[in-house]
Amino acid sequence: MKYIIAVIQPDRLDDVLQKLEEKEIHLVTVSSVMGRGRQKGIPAVYRSHKEAGSLLKKTKLEIAVNDDYVNHAVDAIIGGAQTGEIGDGKIFIIDLDECIRIRTQETGNLAIG
Repeated sequence: MKYIIAVIQPDRLDDVLQKLEEKEIHLVTVSSVMGRGRQKGIPAVYRSHKEAGSLLKKTKLEIAVNDDYVNHAVDAIIGGAQTGEIGDGKIFIIDLDECIRIRTQETGNLAIG
């Protein structure tokens, strides 16, 4: 099992969710976050709007998947988020030791679904 964290541009969220649906990955947690990367928070005109200050608006997706779905999830995120411009985002993949579905108390791969 793996835990995938992706930080993407907010305007790419719908495309990423669509690509994940196409790969039959439905369980996603989405958060609005602030951060900076190579832009270092330098104020600039970016994708037709001016960003000021040291942090930029980003969207974070968190997805728990069984090992068989890791490449599918990564391909879907890249397919929906990639524009070729700086700031497209990052994907982090972390080993997931355990997962427990609260309702049924199922564990492991069964709990992820």
